[in-house]
Amino acid sequence: MPPSTDPFDEPPWAMQLVARAEKTAPPAHGAVCAAAATAVATLLTDPRAADPEGEWHPSVRRWESGRIRKVMRRARGARWADAQRPPGVTVDVCGAQVRALVPGPVDEVPPEIAKLQVSGLDLPDEDEPKPPPEPPYAAIALNPHVAMSTGKAAAQSGHAAHLLLRQAPPPQVHAWIEGGLRVHLVRAGDRRGVGSGGDVPWERCVDRATVAVRDAGFTEVAPGTMTAIGWIVT
Repeated sequence: MPPSTDPFDEPPWAMQLVARAEKTAPPAHGAVCAAAATAVATLLTDPRAADPEGEWHPSVRRWESGRIRKVMRRARGARWADAQRPPGVTVDVCGAQVRALVPGPVDEVPPEIAKLQVSGLDLPDEDEPKPPPEPPYAAIALNPHVAMSTGKAAAQSGHAAHLLLRQAPPPQVHAWIEGGLRVHLVRAGDRRGVGSGGDVPWERCVDRATVAVRDAGFTEVAPGTMTAIGWIVT
């Protein structure tokens, strides 16, 4: 399990995530969440992060030694272009672009990223949920009983993808990685699959889940709230 505290007397570390949100034709809520999860998984499995000799590996190990934090920001225009400069990876999922940056201390965020807005990313979703891709893929469901902005939900989706990489059965993780790290955001609803645009009952999702994200409660939700769950479909 991820540590619940940070190393004593050191600033906390975080992975910065940046979503592209242009004024014209902004991405859908669900697409941003899926892209955030994909970006996190892509960075963590990149040889520069996963290989013990990789240049990003020490930063990832230090980050994972404390409380796991992810900070979601938004950018458009020239600021989105600037966000490509610090080391990281950018993914495009269903028209939503998200960049995950190599983790670092929260008091040493690159200036191109520090000036980007953290709060206020709240986007509408598509009317109809997208069908799942061909397996293998990671299925992530957000708790329909918890109100979250797009930025918050995207960060929670990233947490779920992170936990799947670290805690799901290794054969499933291997298949997911080899299959291209596809992510499907499941729209969960009440017992009938309705509510919040849901097409699958939340209780059924919980029964299938391999991992569950419980938020620390710094923003939007109370500490310990189950915000997202995930499982790998093979």
